[in-house]
Amino acid sequence: MNSTNSASANAPAPAGGRIRLLVIDDDRKLCRLIRDYLTPLGYEVASEHTGPAGVNRATAEAWDAVILDLMLPELDGFEVLRRIRKSSEVPVLMLTARGEEADRIVGLEIGADDYLPKTFSTRELLARLRAVTRRSRRGSPAADGEEVERELVVGPLRVDPGTRTAALGDLPLALTPVEFDLLVSLARAKGRVKSREQLLEEIRDRNYEVFDRSIDVHISALRKKLGDDPKAPRFIRTLRAAGYMLINPEAE
Repeated sequence: MNSTNSASANAPAPAGGRIRLLVIDDDRKLCRLIRDYLTPLGYEVASEHTGPAGVNRATAEAWDAVILDLMLPELDGFEVLRRIRKSSEVPVLMLTARGEEADRIVGLEIGADDYLPKTFSTRELLARLRAVTRRSRRGSPAADGEEVERELVVGPLRVDPGTRTAALGDLPLALTPVEFDLLVSLARAKGRVKSREQLLEEIRDRNYEVFDRSIDVHISALRKKLGDDPKAPRFIRTLRAAGYMLINPEAE
């Protein structure tokens, strides 16, 4: 982890109380560095150093985010993430010394919310953590003086941006923060095409790099949870070279 002298190091603690962060990494020195950097900024940081211990801690307690190393003893990060996703939609930042796109794609397909190389700077770490926790926190927008957005309805699909919940008929949908934000963006524009660039701009902070392929991976995961067949989609239609569009299957 590379330190910086940016003004973000003196930023105030996040609103709404301390943010609980679990770091699952066998590099104890890195865990201490993350803890020492984030604690003054309003984070409560705990750590585990093996795959099984990380799974147990991540699923037994409530966390605002998890930083998960790919290379772990006993269980690798991919398997740890698979087990976490069986019972939790906590935002997960995958952390790895390997930067190949294939690794990033696999992590996103399993349910990671973002990817961070081990050469990250403290500024980048803080920006990405703030992005994923801001997307996932369930606090009422009205508490921050913002107008509560009404429920979005597309046929049998209901999406509530205020409570960050979604349901298909009577079945609640378990969505990751990125999947939920994608669905909200598409639902707001129902019947109209959203390009990959527009979706990236809406679901990611602009102060760090993202890659276009990630949108396709998250859309694929979202389709599976909607029970959508990509060859004959009921909800999310792909328009070649244009983007994606959410449609009402009851109006077709």
